[in-house]
Amino acid sequence: MGTMSVRKRKWTTRNGEAKEAWIVDYVDQDGHRHIETFKRKKDADAYAQQVGVDIRAGTHTPTSKSITVAQAADDWIKSVKLEGREASTLAQYRQHARHITERIGNHKLSGLTPRINTFRDDLLATMSRAMARKVLTSLKSLLRDAQRRGNVAQNAALSVKKIDADKRGEGRLKVGVDIPTTDEIKAIIATARRWRPLLLTAIFTGLRSSELRGLRWSDVDLKVGELHVHQRADRYNELGKPKSKAGDRTIPIGPLVVNALREWKVGCPKGALGLVFPTASGGIARHNNIVRAFKSTVVAAGLTNPDGKPKYTGLHALRHFYASWCINPLDRGGQGLPPKVVQVRLGHSSIVMTMDTYGHLFPDRDDADKRLAEAERALLT
Repeated sequence: MGTMSVRKRKWTTRNGEAKEAWIVDYVDQDGHRHIETFKRKKDADAYAQQVGVDIRAGTHTPTSKSITVAQAADDWIKSVKLEGREASTLAQYRQHARHITERIGNHKLSGLTPRINTFRDDLLATMSRAMARKVLTSLKSLLRDAQRRGNVAQNAALSVKKIDADKRGEGRLKVGVDIPTTDEIKAIIATARRWRPLLLTAIFTGLRSSELRGLRWSDVDLKVGELHVHQRADRYNELGKPKSKAGDRTIPIGPLVVNALREWKVGCPKGALGLVFPTASGGIARHNNIVRAFKSTVVAAGLTNPDGKPKYTGLHALRHFYASWCINPLDRGGQGLPPKVVQVRLGHSSIVMTMDTYGHLFPDRDDADKRLAEAERALLT
């Protein structure tokens, strides 16, 4: 078993300036001595504690033999690329890797533990909470990849406090702010004109923009009244499978959407891809063009902010409406679907994702108790 000590070192520079630092002096599981220097005692203590655990487990990697976070990030990106992930996903991970390497890229993996919480705090101070959560998640993935390669013994990011959504509820989606009201949806439909088939489909299926752009006529069954999501078009206009297995799903469509699509099919531009909402030449529509059309429809419907700009700026607002329509009980004009069914309809990979985003829209306990009492009375009368 190796020996270890944490002590303060003081010295004076040639210019007469007094300096001090904290030293971690230890012998590893192979009998080799190492010395690491830290500015703060708490960082030295944290490092010593982790090293002690690793030495006892026989998994300690000295800093001198450890690769940097930047090198690990390069390995991770190469690994993601080899997995065949689509271009848009790879671009997001590269963005996250840049945020990581800009802050801790020069640090060795073996000495990362005492710096993780400072890294987390810096993320929260310099970017949105949502982006900070994504970057921290990518750091954990990066370190898992480094573990698989044998470049680090433990994932230092696993112990860091996770970044939760705003607990004060400021991040919750709100009807009339993030989610169009029923009257607003009616106004959008009334002014949609040539975009009516696309917007009706978005409103009553909750499809993502990428899924609408990749939807084929062969995936739409107008007789049965359902459509199947089997592919999507990414931001680079490349067709591919849904981002997850849950994205491949079947969604029922009602008479309003069926009739709109049946009429649209007659005049829909033909193309080799057989798309439902293609360009005039039958190709894949660009995301920006669809968003631009939606914004102009929102403005035409009179839904603007005080500055005259559209109140809703992306098709995600219609997806949010669809989710609320699925969740709301029948007496509120919704379908009253249970959480698991809503998860499947939206193509979420987990029920946690559904509840994190829309959980506050489900009926509260008081509503549930009221419905239970009404059901009991109906049964016994």
